[in-house]
Amino acid sequence: MEKKIWLSPPHMGGTEMMYIQQAFDGNWIAPIGANVNAFEKQIEEFIGRGHVAALSSGTAALHLALVLLGVGKGDIVICQSLTFVASANPIVYQRGIPVFVDSEPETWNICPDALERAIKHCINKGKKPKAIIIVHLYGMPARMDEVLTLCNHYDIPLIEDAAEALGSEFNDRKAGSFGTFGIFSFNGNKIISTSGGGALWSADPALIKKAKFLASQARDPALHYEHSVTGYNYSLSNVCAGIGRGQMEVLRNRVAQRRANNAFYQKALEKLPGINFQKEPAECFSNRWLTALTLDFQQSEISPKKLIAELESENIESRHLWKPMHLQPVFKDAPYFGGNIASGLFHSGICLPSGSGLTADDVQRVTHVITKLFA
Repeated sequence: MEKKIWLSPPHMGGTEMMYIQQAFDGNWIAPIGANVNAFEKQIEEFIGRGHVAALSSGTAALHLALVLLGVGKGDIVICQSLTFVASANPIVYQRGIPVFVDSEPETWNICPDALERAIKHCINKGKKPKAIIIVHLYGMPARMDEVLTLCNHYDIPLIEDAAEALGSEFNDRKAGSFGTFGIFSFNGNKIISTSGGGALWSADPALIKKAKFLASQARDPALHYEHSVTGYNYSLSNVCAGIGRGQMEVLRNRVAQRRANNAFYQKALEKLPGINFQKEPAECFSNRWLTALTLDFQQSEISPKKLIAELESENIESRHLWKPMHLQPVFKDAPYFGGNIASGLFHSGICLPSGSGLTADDVQRVTHVITKLFA
């Protein structure tokens, strides 16, 4: 059998071991050290504005954002439905109430019209949302102009879940730098990886300073261990940050490779009946973390399940699009606003192998299997 082609494996840049060795040589393997400081600085410089806290995961970053916004028991947080569950779980950590919103068909991200209906409904019920969480799905920026207009009009803080979108842009501004907070993930399958890790961004240095305080168990300045508020063990290790330093050095190359994969797939598959790719509006620049497409069963009689099985039989990993949160059993009682765009994308969509280390032979092999199935 031919080698396995994975969906989005980590891909090292070459200098990671040098920074890891520096951590060991200096005996700084804890969640402090030169690598952590340098990694945060690299992210800040790449984004071009604001301040960053390096953390143990993107989920930790999102959780801290909600804590810093004062989300507590019974507070409403509006969240995009078509996303990974980590976008919504931190709402429950804070004993908040998630309210889910449908997608719009172009970028597949939060629908501004449905978002405004959700906001108005909550306000009319006397429960103004404490925050809005939008997601830049598969690296594609959401319709930020419209989202920001709503957030500003109703005075609701915005959290950008840019876990999948490091390197993406909206109107030449980096994704994750529009809201009160932006969160990034460096999990093993992301466009760059620290094995496990994440980051919290904000334009407000005081918020990032407090995030770092909370992430290191909220220890007060005292000679002994004094704690006035609840803290968390969310800091990133100096070793993992060393991996991140090496990864940041090749981030632009990783974005270019992912976009090249996407362009190849689109050109090779565009004439097959019923295949439609996630679109990139003129104001958007997607890192194309994953190449995602939908299948029209009426045109081809090929379902995502059938295509995934065919690819797997050839040792090629693929997967369905995210199952919307409002369809998940854990959130079965949560309010939902919108129609059937998100559910339709879930039932018709598939993600193809998109790793930065894919070779020309790899992507040709993937497209050959798909083309053969459509023949």
